[in-house]
Amino acid sequence: MTIEQTSFHHVPVMLMPCLDALNISPDGIYADATLGGAGHSSEIAKRLSENGRLIGFDRDPEAIAASSERLAPFGNRITLVNRNYKEVKSALAELSVPYLNGALMDLGVSSHQLDEADRGFSYMQDAPLDMRMNPADPLSAEEVVNTYSKEELEHIIYTYGEERWAKRIVEFILDARNTAPIKTTGELVDIIKKAVPKDARRDGPHPAKRTFQAIRIEVNNELGGLTEALHDFIDVLAPGGHLAVITFHSLEDRIVKNIFREREKGCTCPPEYPACVCGKTSAGKVLTRKPILPTDAEINENPRARSAKLRVFEKR
Repeated sequence: MTIEQTSFHHVPVMLMPCLDALNISPDGIYADATLGGAGHSSEIAKRLSENGRLIGFDRDPEAIAASSERLAPFGNRITLVNRNYKEVKSALAELSVPYLNGALMDLGVSSHQLDEADRGFSYMQDAPLDMRMNPADPLSAEEVVNTYSKEELEHIIYTYGEERWAKRIVEFILDARNTAPIKTTGELVDIIKKAVPKDARRDGPHPAKRTFQAIRIEVNNELGGLTEALHDFIDVLAPGGHLAVITFHSLEDRIVKNIFREREKGCTCPPEYPACVCGKTSAGKVLTRKPILPTDAEINENPRARSAKLRVFEKR
């Protein structure tokens, strides 16, 4: 069986809203910045002619391998790049691609990464503490959990995970790692369950969900460089091109919303200035004053879509 058949089942989030947002031209050039299992990419490719092109980025070599099989029927229309989407400008330059007619960024973790126990992303399966989207990256979840200071861990879990019990969870982590290094996801889950009061565990998501999310964001530097990448994708869009971004976290969504507003406004001079001196002009317009949300039907079919938000920008 192929890699895709055995491990890379992927349910694309808000598929039709994303395809509508991209406003695909059959002969256009498009990018899937977060290829994953190629769920979105395969549907984009179906809408391209022989003259169209889709460039898929992913830092995970397993995603590239699986997607190359899934997208093989589309032949030369597909170019896969095993690089972080934050390198879009240099990657396009190397490919001699001058612009994009549209781009999609799905900032969630792929279903494969969550479901593959050995990757260490899931709090539902016991595995080595890893969480690296690219296994070649140096920083792992084990290193974060066992070497970061009390203050660093509290900041990460409270800020990235929006976890109200961050301080207590960190106290329990420090106590545990003073006895022996925390090596597995199961060990970390047990520590978190002990730290979160029983009453707080009765309602809401799994008690480890927010902490695991926070550590994953730190390990993969998911917020670092996002601002620059959004600017870069807008810069490489052709006039009329659309950038569609799916977020799953309030911090990511806030960054996307603010960058889109900034690029729409252009001028950053203080309002009391009589005339613009910064020289910045509007790059386009925000097409989503409020984010597009998944339907109840989609959430029932794919619970991982629950926190998704889609925002779209059109290049002037």
